[in-house]
Amino acid sequence: VFQILLKTREQKVIPREIAEKIVKNIPANECIEKVEIAGPGFINVHLRKDFVSKQLSNLLINGVQPPPIGKRKKVVVDFSSPNIAKEMHVGHLRSTIIGESMCRLFEFAGYDVLRLNHLGDWGTQFGMLIAHLQDKFPDYLTVSPPIADLQAFYKESKRRFDTEEEFKKRAYQCVVLLQSKNTDFIKAWNLICDVSRRELQKIYDCLDITIIERGESFYHDMMKDIVKEFEDKGFVQVDDGRKVVFVPGFPVPLTIMKSDGGYTYDTSDLAALKHRLCEEKGDILIYVVDSGQSVHLQTVFAAGQMMGWYDPKVTRVAHAAFGVVLGEDKKKFKTRSGDTVRLIDLLEEGLKRAMDKLKDKERDKVLTPEELKAAQTSIAFGCIKYADLSHNRLNDYVFSFDKMLDDRGNTAAYLLYAFTRIRAIARLANIDEQMLRKASREEVLILDHEKEWKLGKCILRFPEILQKILEDLLLHTLCDYLYELATTFTEFYDSCYCVEKDRQTGQIMKVNMWRLLLCEATAMVMAKGFDILGIKPVQRM
Repeated sequence: VFQILLKTREQKVIPREIAEKIVKNIPANECIEKVEIAGPGFINVHLRKDFVSKQLSNLLINGVQPPPIGKRKKVVVDFSSPNIAKEMHVGHLRSTIIGESMCRLFEFAGYDVLRLNHLGDWGTQFGMLIAHLQDKFPDYLTVSPPIADLQAFYKESKRRFDTEEEFKKRAYQCVVLLQSKNTDFIKAWNLICDVSRRELQKIYDCLDITIIERGESFYHDMMKDIVKEFEDKGFVQVDDGRKVVFVPGFPVPLTIMKSDGGYTYDTSDLAALKHRLCEEKGDILIYVVDSGQSVHLQTVFAAGQMMGWYDPKVTRVAHAAFGVVLGEDKKKFKTRSGDTVRLIDLLEEGLKRAMDKLKDKERDKVLTPEELKAAQTSIAFGCIKYADLSHNRLNDYVFSFDKMLDDRGNTAAYLLYAFTRIRAIARLANIDEQMLRKASREEVLILDHEKEWKLGKCILRFPEILQKILEDLLLHTLCDYLYELATTFTEFYDSCYCVEKDRQTGQIMKVNMWRLLLCEATAMVMAKGFDILGIKPVQRM
């Protein structure tokens, strides 16, 4: 304020005077206990305990509420998006986990969310796959070919494509026939896509991912109109037989048609952008794609603006970029033989390690087989997701099972354990849900102890954390908050007795109900946070 006044007014003001004026003019209200001026012009605001207490009771009675968003908007999230016929590798893991979590956040906040899997299901790789299919399973039209290992099938066809001139020619002809919608070729294409879909679905089931398939092929029929629209507006230049579009401010042009009349990724991305804006009527478009695609996507978005498909002041089109996954040697994450790591192997390994960890802690002796299995999947997949989401997505991230399964520090293992403990406090005091509900309506939450006060304020920060993420799309803020909430809770639990027992007999002497309600409010917020991150807590661990 001082800086603004300095520019606009002649007479000199000092920051402290401005602070005094502000303090004098704060109207009477229910939230502020007192206001103090500190230093050269800082204002310290002390909240009223009864105000915080009322907000906490409100949370206990009505559940965890999202931040208010105004009118309900439509959000389109493009995430996961692997290629057909290639297995999902660890690079797709980040897009899948981050995208799922963003969708859950926007849904909780009340937006209408469309989750799209922009599969690479169309393009030159299908030429070689179909040509190879014809050679290997000539009766594929009548007998379903037993392709179990699509990865190997892909590698075989790629090897032939690179070494056999005749095969390469045939592969190119196959692409043309596929793109002209020849029925036999469409059938071959569908067969290959189906095998791939089944593999992808296994991974989506493990990670609890909900997504609608809408691959590049969906936009194929729109592409010629896209080319025509750019031509009609006079944006197309011909370069060595290719049709290209230069977008002001971007060095590399978009190629919207190859010299052989085929379309490119640029064409399908433009068609997808237009469809999402004009047909789906998206108010917010989010592309969860690795940082390497940044220039490409920014060029496509700018081309969309140039065509008048959207106005960035009205519609938000964002690239939620993320860094690469590194191995513990800080190099790109690869297997010992130098291959990319298959995602399904990674998930299996996670399950194995989680079970080893549980057996180390001798949990197999106290949990039923069902409880043990539930704890295993909760920890394995929870830790993989959390390790990814707790890092700033813009940075590269080092994948380490040892770190993510550690039950100390900012990990899912620690938070899941803390949550299970909090939930057990009331159970061990024989307080059931009915009693907690009744108490939420009748008890006043006393926040006299400094640790009660600190925890109460921490719990209420949840909506503003979500509000920030809706704006900057950085989910690690939520992880940091949940970790802070869990540690603040631990401080409270160590200093404030919730249940007082007889030292000799262990009998319960007194239950401090308002403190159990603080435990409950903490657990409610943590549960909602877990849900947004896609983590499933368990009752016993």
